[in-house]
Amino acid sequence: MEQTNYAATILSIVGVTLLEFYEPLLPWLLFAFMLILSDLRFGILASKKRGEEIRHSRMWRRTFNKAMDYVCWVTLAGLCSRSIGVVFGIPVVSIGLLIIIYGIEISSCVNNYFVYKGIKKKFNFWKLLNRPEVENAIEEEDVKSEK
Repeated sequence: MEQTNYAATILSIVGVTLLEFYEPLLPWLLFAFMLILSDLRFGILASKKRGEEIRHSRMWRRTFNKAMDYVCWVTLAGLCSRSIGVVFGIPVVSIGLLIIIYGIEISSCVNNYFVYKGIKKKFNFWKLLNRPEVENAIEEEDVKSEK
């Protein structure tokens, strides 16, 4: 009986600590979840448009891996904001890290959408950061002749 009380106490302490850590990060995790679902949806539609075979086991495995990657990246951003961010007064490293990670995913979603819609362009997130005009971030796609 006494061991159960110790285990429950330890689990509740760990649970409260994790909840306090992840509570301010929940919007970023929800944003990641929405991007993952969007990329999954447009990735499936783009694959169908290209005539590729969609293997469900690979689709779910890649989606699950991507979700775990985002949990790790958001956790790392949270750790940086609580360590380096405290020194600078603002979470510079965390903001930079999340912009890079989410920029990659947004580019993937938009490019899959372009393939699905048959638009022969590519979205470059990094050009969007350099220029505020969205038109400059959309480039002509290099179409290589297939032999």
